[in-house]
Amino acid sequence: MVKAVRKQKIKTKTKIKSKPKIKAKTKVKAKAKTKKKIIKKIIVKRKIKKVVTKKRKILKKEEQLTKLKKHSNNPIIKPSYYQWESKATFNPSAFEANGKVYILYRAVGDNDLSVLGYASSYDGLNIEDRPTYAVYQRKNEIENFGLSIDYISGGGGNGGCEDPRLTRIGDTIYMLYTAFDGWSSVRIALTSIKLDDFKKKKWNWEKPILLSPPGEIQKSWVLFPEKINGKFAILHSISPQILIDYIDDWNDFRNNKFIESISHEDRERNVLETGIRGVGPSPIKTKLGWLVLYHAIEKNDPGRYKLFALVLDYKNPKNVIYRSAYPILEPEKAYENEGLKWGVIYSCGAVVKDGTLFVYYGGSDQFVCVASIELDKLLDSLKREKKVTLKNNKILK
Repeated sequence: MVKAVRKQKIKTKTKIKSKPKIKAKTKVKAKAKTKKKIIKKIIVKRKIKKVVTKKRKILKKEEQLTKLKKHSNNPIIKPSYYQWESKATFNPSAFEANGKVYILYRAVGDNDLSVLGYASSYDGLNIEDRPTYAVYQRKNEIENFGLSIDYISGGGGNGGCEDPRLTRIGDTIYMLYTAFDGWSSVRIALTSIKLDDFKKKKWNWEKPILLSPPGEIQKSWVLFPEKINGKFAILHSISPQILIDYIDDWNDFRNNKFIESISHEDRERNVLETGIRGVGPSPIKTKLGWLVLYHAIEKNDPGRYKLFALVLDYKNPKNVIYRSAYPILEPEKAYENEGLKWGVIYSCGAVVKDGTLFVYYGGSDQFVCVASIELDKLLDSLKREKKVTLKNNKILK
């Protein structure tokens, strides 16, 4: 028994002696390596945190960019085999009545003459009715346009009626449009028709009157959808200044009375500075004020027409309350880039139906398209933007 115990003790001692001893220097090195690893992990974690924070900021910024949703079946109107609209159907206007959306669009055919076509929709997205004939075209009574001028817009070199803008006031539909005779002034013309006749397709348009002077290039004028202080109100410039004229009687313009606006040269000069080209559809009355959609070109993306939004004060529409810092609609799809003119979104009409804003626009100067958004969602996004600063009625960036 004594021998066995001794053997066991010896074995135990042997085991203890066999364990390697860690030198002091080795311990210091191990600690240094561990410290370096910890520092590296901290640095990596900080870098990851910075990247994640940056991504979150980008996502937050993107969340603030409220965009209109384009209809999956765009374009909703395309050129047809009818001669009057064989080349292009674009730049639509619209109004809503009794739950139905009525659309007029610019059409160019084999004769390079711009005329207006008709379409309608019950849901605001899908076309239900589209006649095989033009419903409006230039008439002889406004052929004396004035001085010769060099101008071509979206084809239609032989002139005609361009870019209609419809406004419903009571039981009357007013239509402003660009009147061009193919060799002379580009002027703003106004006509009207009773709502009941429009619905029944009785095209009893009133004799048009010319609102802008001869010898000028004027486009993109819009009529407010209700009288302001008892008068008709026409918005004919938003940049470099907001200009509104108030009209008592349209008949005054049959006696060589005209609205003076910003000259074409000043407007083009201003486009180079601000990128703002002009108003789109007629203003829409909302809970915040008059919603105005307009076209502009961003400096970092030249040549591409995009849609922006601003809100004007109810009582004094020269005062801008809100303005979008980013485009709400821009040319990204093939039908907006592969038509007659790439990179173009151009809207002349918008309606609010069941709380949804439907914006009708021309894609690449050849197709009619539609995009939509909940109106309140758009207005809330505009409220999140900074308020606009004005100086001498000019928008400051």
